[in-house]
Amino acid sequence: MRNIPFGKPMIGAEERQSVLEVLNGTTLVHGPRVTSFEASFSEFSGAPHSVAVSSCTAGLHLFYLAIGVGAGDEVIVPAQTHVATAHAIEFCGAKPVFVDVLNDTGNIDPAGVEAAVTERTRAISVVHFLGVPVDMDLILSIADTHGLLVVEDCALAIGARYKNLHVGLHGDVGCFSFYPVKHITTAEGGIVITRDQDFAEKIATLRAFGVNRHHGERKIAGDYDVPLLGYNYRMNEIEAAIGLEQIKKLPEFLKLRKQNFTYLEQKLVDCRNISFFTNENEKCQSSYYCFSILLEGKLLNKREEIIQFLNNKGIGTSIYYPKAVPMMKYYKKKYGYSGEEFPNASRISEQTISLPVGPHLNLEDMQYMANHVTQALKIAEK
Repeated sequence: MRNIPFGKPMIGAEERQSVLEVLNGTTLVHGPRVTSFEASFSEFSGAPHSVAVSSCTAGLHLFYLAIGVGAGDEVIVPAQTHVATAHAIEFCGAKPVFVDVLNDTGNIDPAGVEAAVTERTRAISVVHFLGVPVDMDLILSIADTHGLLVVEDCALAIGARYKNLHVGLHGDVGCFSFYPVKHITTAEGGIVITRDQDFAEKIATLRAFGVNRHHGERKIAGDYDVPLLGYNYRMNEIEAAIGLEQIKKLPEFLKLRKQNFTYLEQKLVDCRNISFFTNENEKCQSSYYCFSILLEGKLLNKREEIIQFLNNKGIGTSIYYPKAVPMMKYYKKKYGYSGEEFPNASRISEQTISLPVGPHLNLEDMQYMANHVTQALKIAEK
């Protein structure tokens, strides 16, 4: 039996040596490696400005703080996403307004976005679900019509492009995650990219307590003022050291993800009672975060049985996500949703299984997985 984890951080000798150099030095925070990592991510993505932060959630929160979102304001979000997408709005005392998603991609439904706009709406938050870009032309048209800002949650979308431009650069800001099972990791961490220098500068100030002069800018050590109420949302030098080595490997990681994804797609395409999300078209280039199958027909409500079979064979699986966010206890209790408002998000939450395609997997792993997924589906059909 093989051991195929859903995700695995690809940490090598280069990352270990880079971290050791930080530990052998004198600077653990406020150092040059964070600045270098920001420059490297800008070079990869084409972003004019990149601001490293402690997590993708922190990046989202900082953006809302930067634009003054607060009590009485609303931000439109997809119902099918990680809870952090909505949490960042709640942190500000504002209200996340949930919109159902499209069946074919899991991305937010533009028609639902248009219908959800009110006089209280400040921004639209889009999530590139599983690394498949949202139709940004439609979203930006709605935003322009109503004078709204757009934030792109790109937690699963490093390397994804819409009309040849990296995701995160279509709206006002894009926020990325470097959690251990993402495309690259810094152990924990995130980054905000933007075309707007003012946003970048304000977010950079807010991530470090709101101080007006950072360590390298102070003529006298310890001399600074605090014009803004900020947070401790910084990335440290150890995390940046890992990131600097990881980003060198990112093109190869993305190549392997696409290769593994394509292999699974080709092997499972003829299986009965399942379907796949639309992954790419002439506008969209995916980041291939994982391979999700949607159960249909005789396989409806057989997810637990299939997952158990695969796990018993050493194949790691996941669910993106276990419930539509408005059906999580906190949000359901606070806003009183029944679940009927989000049929597509509920279906995806209840009837999908996500399979790994990361660069930690080789061809033998993919063959083993494809064979056992096929077997699991046939057994569950009976």
